[in-house]
Amino acid sequence: MKSSKHRTSRMSSLAEDMGLHVPDEAPYRSKLHYLFAQIEKEFEVLYMENLNLQEKLDGFTNKDSLQSCERSTSTNPSAGSNIAPLPVSVCHEEVDTAAGASVVTGNKGFKSKFTSSGGKVKASHKIKAQTSRIVSSFKAQSVVSSAVMREFCGHKDGVWQVAAKVGQPIIGTASADHTACVWGIESGRCLLQYTGHVGSVNSIKFHLNRDLVLTGSGDGTAHIWQAAVNWDVSKKGHSSEEELEDSDGQGDDRDRVDTLRTPLCEFTGPGGHLSVVVAADWLPSMDQVITGSWDRTAILWDVETKEPLQPLSGHDHELTHVSAHPTQRLVVTASRDSTFRLWDFRDPIPGVSVFQGHTESVTSTVFSKDDKVVSGSDDRTVKVWELRNMRSALATIRTDSSVNRLAVSNAGIIAIPHDNRQIRLFDLNGQRVARLPRTSRQGHRRMVSSVAWAEEPLLNCDLFSCGFDRRVFGWSIILPKDN
Repeated sequence: MKSSKHRTSRMSSLAEDMGLHVPDEAPYRSKLHYLFAQIEKEFEVLYMENLNLQEKLDGFTNKDSLQSCERSTSTNPSAGSNIAPLPVSVCHEEVDTAAGASVVTGNKGFKSKFTSSGGKVKASHKIKAQTSRIVSSFKAQSVVSSAVMREFCGHKDGVWQVAAKVGQPIIGTASADHTACVWGIESGRCLLQYTGHVGSVNSIKFHLNRDLVLTGSGDGTAHIWQAAVNWDVSKKGHSSEEELEDSDGQGDDRDRVDTLRTPLCEFTGPGGHLSVVVAADWLPSMDQVITGSWDRTAILWDVETKEPLQPLSGHDHELTHVSAHPTQRLVVTASRDSTFRLWDFRDPIPGVSVFQGHTESVTSTVFSKDDKVVSGSDDRTVKVWELRNMRSALATIRTDSSVNRLAVSNAGIIAIPHDNRQIRLFDLNGQRVARLPRTSRQGHRRMVSSVAWAEEPLLNCDLFSCGFDRRVFGWSIILPKDN
């Protein structure tokens, strides 16, 4: 889970996850829900005002950058006459507003109000500085095409993680509304909803070869459940004990959403976790899974026996993420203690290495295809490590916002989701590739909690993202050939 920055949007689900019970008779609970709803409504109003102001600033900045570009071209003959316009990086710290207008900027909450005189002067200087940076960076950046191709709506609370299925045009989502969903990319609709957890569903991973899904939850358990999608909307492929039902009890086959309540396998009981399971992943053999918890441990489980094989302890604070290597018996665990650990199960006696490259919570760690480890943190950095020599990071990417669950493509492009609603792309050398667009018409409106690359483009979607605005997007990313 994240820190207290997002308590307002997650209070009720976190209370349930941790076993805190609000009195039943309660005006308390209903009053809290009412107050939170009012806060959310005020936030949305301020956010929309901020978007309108930002779009106006975009217009001014674009105009200034084009004028500067023309001046630069006219004074430098070697620059050529055909210069493609690049995406303008908008300054979020200072905005030219009317007197008294408030600005909401990412995880920093509410910005102080500007006066009509000082605010405009500061904004003007910022725009000029930003324009200068844009012009000076023309030669360094590559042109990247990106656009939202699909949107998947239906969750009733924030979405913690998104995952793509290899070889099938489907994705999975895990949500704080206690459900996980399997979506058809072409139709954009939910094909299967899993309701077997009684807490927030914090992670989701597809089995590599079978129609199975692994989820971890705030109820302290991890589940494996059947996710066979029948494109003819029949019941074939589901076992009799899975209790499939029509979610609304009526309507034609096209509008029906199957609901699944019973897992095939549940990891819990003696030797299991004592608190929230924040993440889970399959080992490459697919006969074992790894889970990470707020109880400061990770556990290696046997899928067939459903028994814990080995607890992995040593972290000083809650775990935030676990990830398994795609082909080797290696696992990384990330924690709020600002470290991540590499666990090696290739020998009978497992080995462990501790890495202290970050200064705040490590929010995610993943393996890349070429045996690198990429770690992201609340310290606003992403680090790339060489698996064979992890004494120091190969590259450090510095950003302006906390990093959430990132992903690395087979081509070596890191997609970084941020608290400030941005998604940025970098290569493994730490060079910036692109920033995906975020406006009132496309992009996330709250923190982006997770991203996932498709192994092969799925109906023109290369990248998927989810966030606490309850929205899930499929993006088309066209990178230059040299990337």
